[in-house]
Amino acid sequence: MGRITEAVKHLVIINVILFIAPQLIQGVDLQSMFALYFPENEKFGIWQFATHMFMHGGFSHILFNMYGLWAFGTPLEQMWGRNKFLFFYLSAGLGAGVIYTMVNYYQFNGIYDQLVNIGLSSTDIQNILNTGSYNNQILETVSEAKLNEFYATYHTPAVGASGAIYGILVAFGLSFPNAKLALIFLPVPISAKYFIPAIILGDLFFGMTKYSIGNVAHFAHVGGALIGFLIAWYWKQNQFKRWN
Repeated sequence: MGRITEAVKHLVIINVILFIAPQLIQGVDLQSMFALYFPENEKFGIWQFATHMFMHGGFSHILFNMYGLWAFGTPLEQMWGRNKFLFFYLSAGLGAGVIYTMVNYYQFNGIYDQLVNIGLSSTDIQNILNTGSYNNQILETVSEAKLNEFYATYHTPAVGASGAIYGILVAFGLSFPNAKLALIFLPVPISAKYFIPAIILGDLFFGMTKYSIGNVAHFAHVGGALIGFLIAWYWKQNQFKRWN
């Protein structure tokens, strides 16, 4: 770590401006325009795969993401150069959005098919998505938890730079495997080569089970980590160090 690099500085500035602007300007709903909605939702726009990574849901959300961008992105930009770092960051963020959406599609369609199989029409299903209400007889086949997940997937947008930050974390771990890292709740320093895979495995576990805490897009984290790994691994194998 050290002095903030140019690309990291400008990314932080953009994120902070887009976080503050809606709170200062009345009637500006940037979340509806720039957050990543489920593709079947009327608020969805293809540009949201890129813009969602510059939006955040709260102060702690943007604080931790911008800290991660500075702490782990700075040494990568110093090593790779500005243009290569920006390409990496945006690729990881876009990949996170795409993979997150693909997983949502798979889960959403699985529940949709269940509803069709018990005799609901597309109009009936859309009514559930629009109102959140349904005939309790449906619960004999599809659980309430699944129906809540179905509704939430359709309506809840994804925001945040976390997918891109996870890509940066993986690249940092590949580039500086013996760097010592620690979290507030786990103050014992652990090498990046062990610490970062443990975090990603945790996201994978929470994303695939019912134990997720809060409204966290775990598969966006995993998606960003996967894209980050593929790019960083390829560059490392090909000795592609700088691209100014």
